[in-house]
Amino acid sequence: MKTIEVDEELYRYIASHTQHIGESASDILRRMLKFTAGQSAPAAPAAGASIKEAQPASREARPQDRVRAVRELLLSDEYAEQNKAVNRFMLVLSTLYRLDPAAFAEATASLQGRTRVYFAGDEHTLLQNGTHTKPKHVPGTPYWVITNTNTGRKCSMVEHIMLAMQFPQELTEKVRGTI
Repeated sequence: MKTIEVDEELYRYIASHTQHIGESASDILRRMLKFTAGQSAPAAPAAGASIKEAQPASREARPQDRVRAVRELLLSDEYAEQNKAVNRFMLVLSTLYRLDPAAFAEATASLQGRTRVYFAGDEHTLLQNGTHTKPKHVPGTPYWVITNTNTGRKCSMVEHIMLAMQFPQELTEKVRGTI
């Protein structure tokens, strides 16, 4: 297997064409290019041939970039390697925060149960608002979240946050289905 480098914009484009969880970039490209195993490919460029390097994509965060970033997470090896719902939950939360910290803060501010606070800026607050909450720090964020809820509750929390952050319903359901 060979490794190639692509710019961020192209990678996101490829990832946006995922049809199922765990589909590899090679599978996606084969489908998009209508290229089948055993089919002869054009010769690779000669050694020393110059190929113009791609220019970096614009840094502006557009809604489709956020959608692509979430799809990339779902396709990532790191996400696929997680064998516990709580670890996938934490990766999704970290990604959502990284994409839009202000919208994440707004979405989590109103998220709580009857007797529990789900998100807080410190572990102590979560411990005070419930017993056996098993708070964990959400990596790369200033937030802590309770983790002893069942998978259905974790999925509901992610759904609430994603919809509040105005992600498409289809993508929200896809993420929910992977936790």
